[in-house]
Amino acid sequence: MKPAIGYTRRVQFRELSIPDSYEITPKQFGDDRGVFLEWYRFDKLEAEIGHSIDLAQANTSVSKRGVVRGIHFADIPPSQAKYVTATHGAVLDFVIDIRVGSPTFGQWDSVLLDDKDRKGIYLAEGLGHAFVALTDDATVSYLVTSTFAAEREHGINPLDEEVALVFPAAAGELLLSPKDTDAPSLSEAAASGLLPTWDEAKAFYASLNEKGR
Repeated sequence: MKPAIGYTRRVQFRELSIPDSYEITPKQFGDDRGVFLEWYRFDKLEAEIGHSIDLAQANTSVSKRGVVRGIHFADIPPSQAKYVTATHGAVLDFVIDIRVGSPTFGQWDSVLLDDKDRKGIYLAEGLGHAFVALTDDATVSYLVTSTFAAEREHGINPLDEEVALVFPAAAGELLLSPKDTDAPSLSEAAASGLLPTWDEAKAFYASLNEKGR
């Protein structure tokens, strides 16, 4: 009997430069029929972040090349943790640390999500999220931990020079919604008390870890 394929071979996690965010690389099994992979495993994620996540909603967006969505975030608690992957085409996905007092406040990291490597990205509650589509019909699927509540959802202008997201040339001409271009800058959001704090976020993560014990 052949030994079972080890779980660690099926998916790998790499913590990004922004604390509480991860790049997820699944092991793909291909043959003449196509490809199989596990693009989400709750137990491996739990081992990485210290608690399981309660999935509440699944979203899909389809974007033409150059579309920018974000920077979006929600109030803590409960905010909204996100597990994101691209099922068709390619996007550059950004995680932005908007937690006031965080050692990486105002910084960002990114992961290329596409239908070749089929990576995912996990963002904990309180982090900002955005992406830019690098292909037409770029299809992004999100698993999230709370349902949409308009009164708790907020944004930061993705073109804010203080955040300084770098959009690759492959994106071409950028296309943004008025909602996103009208959003405040990071400094304006911080001054108005709109942003979560590092202490609030860490306390919330600790409560989730305690709940899972």
